Amino acid sequence: MVKVLFVCMGNICRSPMGQGVFQKLVDEAGLSDRIEVDSAGTHTYHVGERPDPRAVAATQKRGYSLHTQRARRATEADIEHFDYVVAMDYDNLSHLRQICPPGEEQKLGLFMEYAEDLTVREVPDPYYGARSGFDRVLDLVEEAARGLLEEIRTQHDL
Repeated sequence: MVKVLFVCMGNICRSPMGQGVFQKLVDEAGLSDRIEVDSAGTHTYHVGERPDPRAVAATQKRGYSLHTQRARRATEADIEHFDYVVAMDYDNLSHLRQICPPGEEQKLGLFMEYAEDLTVREVPDPYYGARSGFDRVLDLVEEAARGLLEEIRTQHDL
């Protein structure tokens, strides 16, 4: 089982979108029994809450579901458990590095590193902006999710 964790700040916008998009790609590829997908945040602002309604609306328009997700905080145990811990931006990557157990650093990375055709390195936080920001985030997430799935399929013979 290959395990993937998406991480943003509050776990109500970007990382749930990453989880929802990636889960659908995994399901469509027939790999849901081989790839585990989850998300978390580096802060506790929204623990227990559902994803932001704007994230839900943007993803639903494109056929993704976030309905089972609840915000939670990323932990050291998550870094030990997951094979890929992908942060949405450098700030959250820095937070993950602070809690990373020794010897697990290779699991941490930026999600946009998997988007080959884009020069954007971070997924911007749409929380304080307009609804259109969620569509832009979703564009980036879809691109990186396809690249991440291809990387996992190649690296793990799936």
